Amino acid sequence: MTSFDQFWPFYLGEHLDPLNRKFHVVGTVAAVATVVTVGVLASLGMIAWWWILAALVVGYGPAWVGHFFIERNRPASFGNPYWSLIADFRLAWFELRGALPVEAARVGARCRF
Repeated sequence: MTSFDQFWPFYLGEHLDPLNRKFHVVGTVAAVATVVTVGVLASLGMIAWWWILAALVVGYGPAWVGHFFIERNRPASFGNPYWSLIADFRLAWFELRGALPVEAARVGARCRF
């Protein structure tokens, strides 16, 4: 794949199960909350910036559980980490707005809802 526009339908195809997508949304929201919390606490001198690694654990942990135990496939982040990160945020945005069915139909992904 040479563009994100090519990657996005593939990414959605790796996230067919609604429970897997929920795990992803939880992880993405938790990662953002962790980054914000660490940033605030670090600016107050209360925590070291290296704690930002916790965002990776709380973000990717649920997503990987979703892949290995629910979807039973390999996370897209293993092959395309940058595009996968962007797609994680995009997936969360569509899921939280209830707009994923329309987007999945637009790109031809056969997600279950």
